[in-house]
Amino acid sequence: MEISIIGFLAQIIDGTLGMGYGVTSSILLISLGIYPAIASASVHTSEIFTTLVSGASHFKFGNVRKDLLRPLISFGIIGGILGACGLVKLPSKPIKLVVGLILLTMGSIIFYRFMFRYKKENNPEIRKYPANRLKVLGFSAAFIDAMGGGGWGPICTPTLVATGTEPNKAVGSVNLAEFFITIAITSTFLVLIGPENFRWDFILALSIGGVVAGPIAAFFCKKLPQHLLGILVGIIVMILSLRMILIR
Repeated sequence: MEISIIGFLAQIIDGTLGMGYGVTSSILLISLGIYPAIASASVHTSEIFTTLVSGASHFKFGNVRKDLLRPLISFGIIGGILGACGLVKLPSKPIKLVVGLILLTMGSIIFYRFMFRYKKENNPEIRKYPANRLKVLGFSAAFIDAMGGGGWGPICTPTLVATGTEPNKAVGSVNLAEFFITIAITSTFLVLIGPENFRWDFILALSIGGVVAGPIAAFFCKKLPQHLLGILVGIIVMILSLRMILIR
């Protein structure tokens, strides 16, 4: 029940801000003693269902820009596969430290963006983001996402908003693209570590909570004060990632 509640809250944050589900869920599982590769695999498997519902809901509410999707997805799949391979092959203790540092960085980025730069970046002017930069963004975000169990949203969403993409369109586009990235990452984990090593109990609980929250979060995307939620997400991620770094 607790895992389902966490999945629900994580998806409310993720669906509203375009970030937070993978980071918070992965930190939780790793703090419970789950090996980083298993935690990342479990979170990404649950995200297949949550991102499908969330992405479809955002599309329905008009929160998606189609011109952003193809470059993000095509190179994001490549980055996600390579990141998953790296996470499985590297030893456990160094990985926990690296993942903790990655997530601490992500939390710092979230906090900084929403605390100090959100109002400056919230420009209603619609701008075109160069396709080549979108490819680099998709590759790097997916690579870190697979390695850290989260990071796709914290990297993609603030970057798109910073270039003048409407916040709700950035959130919706990132959520929908994440569905395809998640399938690639999960498939890689299935091949490398085997389905028998997945925590299917956590996957089910996270999926139930996330699926229920998906449509609600998409509706709230245009309504809630996103900068306040972003600040809280950044603080929580930084605290939990520091715990992961210090207690290994």
